[in-house]
Amino acid sequence: MRLATAVAFLVVSLSSTSIGAFGIPVSSAPNALSTVSSRQPSVAAASTCARRGQPLKASLVEEAVTTANLDLLSERGQESLKTLIENDKDGSQSHVYADWPERGTDDEGKRQLGEQLADLDASYPGGLTAYLDKAKVLLKESADGDNPFSDFEALVPEGESLSFDDEGSMPFLEAEKLGKSVMGDSVFCLVAGGLGERLGYTGIKLSLETNLCTNESYLEVYVKYIQAMQTMARKESGNDDLLIPLVIMTSGDTDPLTRQLLEDNANFGMKDGQIQIVMQDKVAALKDGNAGLALADGNRWKLQTKPHGHGDVHHLLYREGMVDQWEKEGKKFIIFLQDTNALVINSVIPTMGVSVHKGFDMNSICIPRLAGEAAGAITRLEHKSDPSKSLTINVEYNQLDPLLSTQGDRKGDVADETGFSPFPGNANNLVIEMGAYAKTLRGEDQGVVLEFVNPKYKDDTRTEFKKPTRLECMMQDIPKLFQKEMQDGANIGFTTFDRWFTFSPAKNALDAGVDAVKGGNAAPGTMSSAESDKYIQNQRKLKFAGMDLDVSSEDDLVPVGGIPVTPGPRIYLSPSFAITQEEIVQKVSGGKISQRSSLVLEGNGIVIKHLDLDGALVINACDGAQVTVDGLKVSNKGWVFEEVGDDVPETVSIRGYTMAKHETAEYVIDKPGKYTIGADGDCKKL
Repeated sequence: MRLATAVAFLVVSLSSTSIGAFGIPVSSAPNALSTVSSRQPSVAAASTCARRGQPLKASLVEEAVTTANLDLLSERGQESLKTLIENDKDGSQSHVYADWPERGTDDEGKRQLGEQLADLDASYPGGLTAYLDKAKVLLKESADGDNPFSDFEALVPEGESLSFDDEGSMPFLEAEKLGKSVMGDSVFCLVAGGLGERLGYTGIKLSLETNLCTNESYLEVYVKYIQAMQTMARKESGNDDLLIPLVIMTSGDTDPLTRQLLEDNANFGMKDGQIQIVMQDKVAALKDGNAGLALADGNRWKLQTKPHGHGDVHHLLYREGMVDQWEKEGKKFIIFLQDTNALVINSVIPTMGVSVHKGFDMNSICIPRLAGEAAGAITRLEHKSDPSKSLTINVEYNQLDPLLSTQGDRKGDVADETGFSPFPGNANNLVIEMGAYAKTLRGEDQGVVLEFVNPKYKDDTRTEFKKPTRLECMMQDIPKLFQKEMQDGANIGFTTFDRWFTFSPAKNALDAGVDAVKGGNAAPGTMSSAESDKYIQNQRKLKFAGMDLDVSSEDDLVPVGGIPVTPGPRIYLSPSFAITQEEIVQKVSGGKISQRSSLVLEGNGIVIKHLDLDGALVINACDGAQVTVDGLKVSNKGWVFEEVGDDVPETVSIRGYTMAKHETAEYVIDKPGKYTIGADGDCKKL
C-alpha cells in the first residue's frame, strides 16, 4: 500500500558492550557534566578502531586515492576514508573520493574532508558506515512505499481529558493536587536545537520575546515557571534546599548563543549547576536513493550535514549519567518541553497528576485534533498476530488516515460526535516516570531511538530528491524502546487539554502566517498569534476567578500586521504570581478590566480584590512581599500596538508591530513585608 508520503523507520540496536551512540564507548561514558557534547574528540577514532581487526584491501583504496594524497590526512582521517571506500560496494560514494587532484592542489580541502569524515564516523553509533547502511534500507522502503503499520490496527489509547474551566474525564483540581504532590521530585529537559530562521529570525528561538508587555524571552518564562514550581514544592515539603534541575539540549547552531543568553542574564536566577547543557551533533546529508553523501554547494571538500532530530536527547541524558543520578536522588518524573510554546507550562502539574493517577510510564500532553489535521496523533497500535509488538505511540497524520482506511468502517481519519478526531493531537511535550525511563535507557539501545527518513522526491521514479535528506529521530518515538525493554509492562497514555490552555507554538514567519490566514487558517503559528493566545489564556483564567472582562473569541480578533490578534485586555500573569488553578482562585476576586487595558502581575504574594482597570497597570513584588490590592482604580492612556514598516530590526519585523507604552501605573515592591494598595492608589507598608 502506498502512503501519501512514504516514511520509513528502523530501530537501532547496540549490544551492551558495543560503542555507545555517537561513538562513545559505554565503559568510558563520563558522569553528568554541566557542559557536554555528543562528540568527544578524545575518542574520535572509536568507531573505526572497532573495525581495525578487519584487513583493509589496500589495492582498492590505492586505486581510488593515491598514497601521496592519503598521506596528507591525519590517522583518523585516513581510517575513515579507507572505511568509506572499502564499504562502498556500489560506488554510491565515489564522488567523494574519486578523481582527487594530485598532491599540491587543494591539499587543505582534502585534509578538511578527512577530518569531517572522521567526525561523522565518531559521532554516530557504529560509525558512518552503519549510518549509510541504515539509510539505504530506509530509502528503499520509502521508495517502495512500504507501509510500516500494515500489521497493526489503530485504536484510541487510554488517557484523560482535563479542562481548566469546564468538565473533563477527571476533575482538574484533583489532577492538579496529585501533580503538586510530586512536583518537587521532577526534572525538566528543554529541547532547543533550532534557530529561528523559519520565523524570520537569525538568533536562537529561546531568546525570542514571548510578549511585549514584559519582553521576557521563552527561556526566561520556562525558568521562571520552574522556579515558581520549586518555591511551591519547598513550601509543601519544608525543604528550603530543594532544587528542580533543568537540562537544555542544544546543537552546534544554538549552543554558543544559548550559553551567552544564560550568562548575560545570570541564569535568570537559577543556582550554579542547576542548569546543565548537552549538545547534539549533526549527521550526513544524503543526495539520492542510494544514500550518496551530499557535497556542499560549490565545495567538493565539504559534506552537507543536517540535524538528526530531538530524539538524540534520550541517549545524551543516558550517556552523561544524568538519569542514573536523578534516579538515585529520588526524582520521579522528567518533563520534556519544546522551545517556543509558552502555553504548555500550564499543563505540567496536572499532567503529572494524571500520570500518578493512571500509573503512566509515559504521558503525552495532547490537544483536541481536527480530523485530517496535519498533526500527529497518539495511537494504540495493536499487532494483528503478536500482542507483544503492540504499543502506544505517535502516528503522523499522513500515516494515520491510510491505516484507518483499511480497518473498521474504512472511512479513514474522520471526526466523532465531538467534532474532533477520537485520536488526540500530539503537542510533543512529554512527562515520563523516572524509574521506567532509567530502566529503558539501560537497555541495549541506550536511548538511541527509532529513526526514519522522509525524502521529497523530484518525480514518480522516487530515486532523486528535490533537496538532500537525512536520517531523523524524534524524542516522542521512545515508546519503541519502552516496548522492547518492558514489553507489555509499559503503561503509555495521554492527557488532553483545550488548545487555548496548552498549545500555541511560534514556528512561522509573519509572511507565511499572513498567507495562512488568507487561506482560512485560524492558527497561523506566528510570534504575534502566540503572544495573542497568551493574553487570551490569561483572560480566561481571570474570568474563571470571577473578574469582569471580555474574553476574546475567534470572531473578536482584529488584524494587526496581517495577523488576527486579541483587541485586549492584554494580561500577563507571571509564573511567580500563579501556576495553578487553586492559586488563581485564591488570589483574584471581583473587579473589572476594560478591553483596551494591559495588566502585568509578577510576585507570589500579590492578592487582587475589586480592581477597576482602564489603562495599564504593572505590579512587581519581590520574594517575601505580601501585597494586597483592594479597590484600586486605575485610568490612564495605557499601551497600544502600532504597526511598523519594512525597515525595522528582525526582532520587530517578525511581529509586524511594536507596543507604545503611553502611560502606566507601576508598583515595584522590592523589600519583603506586608503592603496594601487601596482605592487612593497609595502603596502602604503595614
